[in-house]
Amino acid sequence: MRASRALLAAFALATAVDLVSLAVGPHAGHTVAKPLLMLLLAAYAARADAPRLLVAALLCGWGGDVLLMSGADLAFLAGMACFAAGHVCYLVLFRSYGPPRPRAALLAPAYGLVALTLVVLLWPGLPAGLRVPVACYSTLLTAMAYGAATRLGRTAGLGGALFLLSDSLLATGLAGWPQLPRPDLWTMLTYVAAQFLLVRGALGARPAPVTAYGEVRSTTP
Repeated sequence: MRASRALLAAFALATAVDLVSLAVGPHAGHTVAKPLLMLLLAAYAARADAPRLLVAALLCGWGGDVLLMSGADLAFLAGMACFAAGHVCYLVLFRSYGPPRPRAALLAPAYGLVALTLVVLLWPGLPAGLRVPVACYSTLLTAMAYGAATRLGRTAGLGGALFLLSDSLLATGLAGWPQLPRPDLWTMLTYVAAQFLLVRGALGARPAPVTAYGEVRSTTP
């Protein structure tokens, strides 16, 4: 228990250093704190006996964070691939929590519309080499957000939605859209909150029991 609290406190401290450095400077704080965020959150999740896929998703996020700090085009694509791998881990993990909850089908058109709208609006402004990768990534990200909301509940659902918002803010910068003041601050704020809420949602939900024949049965009435 003490180790878990210490890891969570270290994560909170690293988050504060990162966000304050983005808000008021110096940016050296961001350079030091950002690579620690997902490592600390993954360590906290592992200490809490989280499923391995949850830890793997966070470590993929760490790889993406580090690669995106480079600024090089190839590193950006590699970072996007890391985040995509993390979303795949999340999607597979969510399946272990049983089938989508009641009324989940009502959310499908809304999430589908979000993905389509993002791609259509961003497409003209994106560099030619990023259009297809961003479109594919946006589809996978939206599927992850939908899965979080429909299989784990409100906490994870909010985390998925914030992840979608965070990456949308990043994509609008790539597409040359007008940005909020200190755009990196808002991108990181929503991203860190998203990952934390996904962890809390996954730890707070119960995976569905598996029968001897491997059939997953929902615990939801």
